[in-house]
Amino acid sequence: MNEIFFLVEEAIEGGYNARAIGESIFTEGDSLDELKANIRDAVHCHFDEDKEL
Repeated sequence: MNEIFFLVEEAIEGGYNARAIGESIFTEGDSLDELKANIRDAVHCHFDEDKEL
């Protein structure tokens, strides 16, 4: 199982941004709980797209 690390920062306009280190994955959320869910969704979508190629 591979691990993906995310850099999480507070957004200037409010909420949070998360950027994967070593992958082209970026997402945001209004709260940390929303951000976690969005990260899971973004990772799932990112790797589903790779399987379709």
